[in-house]
Amino acid sequence: MKKISVLLLCTLLFITGCVQNSNEDEVLQNEETAEEETSIVPSYQLSEENYRMILPYKTSEARGVIVNQMANRVDIDEMEEGLRRLSKEVYDPGELYFQEGQYLNSSTIFSWIDELNPKLEEDADAETHRENPRYLSHILEQNYMKHNEDQSVGLAGISIGIAMKSVYRFNTKDAGPYYEDIPKEEMLSQGNKIAKAIVQEIREMEGLMDVPIMIALYQEEEQASPVPGNFVAKVNVPGGSNTVENWESLNEENILFPSDEGQEKYYDDHEIVTSFGNEIAQFFPNYVGLIGEGFYIDEELQKLTIEVPIEFYGKAEVLGFTQYAYGLVQEMFSNYYELEIKITSSQKIESLIYRNAGEETPTVHIFD
Repeated sequence: MKKISVLLLCTLLFITGCVQNSNEDEVLQNEETAEEETSIVPSYQLSEENYRMILPYKTSEARGVIVNQMANRVDIDEMEEGLRRLSKEVYDPGELYFQEGQYLNSSTIFSWIDELNPKLEEDADAETHRENPRYLSHILEQNYMKHNEDQSVGLAGISIGIAMKSVYRFNTKDAGPYYEDIPKEEMLSQGNKIAKAIVQEIREMEGLMDVPIMIALYQEEEQASPVPGNFVAKVNVPGGSNTVENWESLNEENILFPSDEGQEKYYDDHEIVTSFGNEIAQFFPNYVGLIGEGFYIDEELQKLTIEVPIEFYGKAEVLGFTQYAYGLVQEMFSNYYELEIKITSSQKIESLIYRNAGEETPTVHIFD
């Protein structure tokens, strides 16, 4: 118990220490509606790697569309977070602020998805569907804002995520569902055409002719996959340009552990996760297994997330298990990647063990 208390204290100190203070909140005018609307830029930044967000917080003009268009919840989260991660390479988090997309509304996105996918008659047969798959699932917009010298806040850049299917699921009038794999090269070719059309449309919108645009292609996983898909390519379009060229390939992947794919591609990581589960199973009879997910860039592990579901019958059991898992983390897992272990029951997350890449000591939080 004493050890856990110390760890919880460290957690609070960690949270406090990672907040960056830049004096006081700034009250700024919105560049386009200076007489009607003010914006507040918070003085606190959670870390140098995270964007500050302008207040009052504005939700996307296309809020909720992504849920209708992408069938897998894990793909939704990965696309949103991944697009923001890729944007950091173009839009400096130390200088710019994040805002959800304000230019593409729901009707616009639905219209573009319909126009950019092949047209099919309602009574189209299976062969017609196979020859004309609907590649495009969703278009995600993110805005990156700048602080101008005249104390206004204006748009500095736009990021666009284009979600493309890896498996085309369809029904005909008389049968289905059918599932057809979409080869990656075919998906990339279609994604390039779609990106060009989207840039042309954006450039015709008022005030967006000279704004830089970063575009990233996201390849969805199949609907029932326990791990998400990944971004496969990106391109920067300078302000004033309509040209989409010089795509950069991205070698990212999310791998399930334990799994045959994980064992084949990343044997050492697979064995560590498996051994972690075996150690837990020896001492806790309510353990039924774990689910691990590794995020890789250029075949190097960046983040390992493990969920350990256990049925607990009291808070003492949660404390004991968390303490035991914490010790295993110290002994078994290298610290060159980010690590997150979620200990869950059927009702909620019971505790969390977290460690940033390069840190020696994990942070622990036990939830009430």
